[in-house]
Amino acid sequence: MPRSLALRLLSLLATCASLVSMPVARAEQVFRVTAIPDESPTELARKAAPLMKFLEGRLGMKVEFTPVTDYAAAVEALVNRKVDLAWFGGFTFVQAQARSGGRIIPLVQREEDAKFRSVFITADPEVRTLADLKGRDVSFGSQSSTSGHLMPRSCLLQAGLVPERDFRRVAYSGAHDATIAAVAAGKVQAGAVNISVWDKFVADGKIDASKVRVIYETPPFYDYNWSVHAEMPAAEREKLQQAFLGLNRDTSEGREILDLQRASRFVPTRPENYKGIEDAARSAGLL
Repeated sequence: MPRSLALRLLSLLATCASLVSMPVARAEQVFRVTAIPDESPTELARKAAPLMKFLEGRLGMKVEFTPVTDYAAAVEALVNRKVDLAWFGGFTFVQAQARSGGRIIPLVQREEDAKFRSVFITADPEVRTLADLKGRDVSFGSQSSTSGHLMPRSCLLQAGLVPERDFRRVAYSGAHDATIAAVAAGKVQAGAVNISVWDKFVADGKIDASKVRVIYETPPFYDYNWSVHAEMPAAEREKLQQAFLGLNRDTSEGREILDLQRASRFVPTRPENYKGIEDAARSAGLL
């Protein structure tokens, strides 16, 4: 073998050996987050962006918001560990607990969620009480919504009203903002929405409160929370919880995130807080 060829072969072998000895680059770890689609996709994405950036800094890894098409998809995503963190309503949390055999852990909720409420709204001047809804078209949000369906339905049942029997038509808009739009446009005579979205619409001037008004407000109940799967290591759960609890209005970042989440602050929560939601769901035949 010519000396020049032998040298080239030795050089090639040395290069291959160095490549073999190099560490294999690991795929970037991604922390995935989802939320029930209780508002429009653009609104959810707008609210999520600053929070995802904040969590990236606290967790030290890439954080991605993964939208889902409906409430059931959010439940399945966390139960099957397709995502690491999910924003649930009280009812979707209860559903996730049932689907997972109690393997879903609620970490934090907004302080406001300890005494959440829903409202029935109307633009019909003849509708003044729940009893006036008889024979009319009424919209809920998603069928799996706590504040847009379950708790309003529970109040109707307690008032002796069965939607499928007493209303002319029962509609499901899929989201709170869609319900408000349907009522304002006269597509239905009344709708049930969460008070947080309603108050925001009024404050932002997105609805004429002189034409669309509240006729009934539910008693308070526990609602939304951020939940994880029990398979998440305890240390990671603690780090995540502390990140939320550390959000405050003393910084521009904290103030922006809390305003977008419509929260004064986040506080710890526990599964027992949602027993009332579970009882209401069973009484209404929804669980």
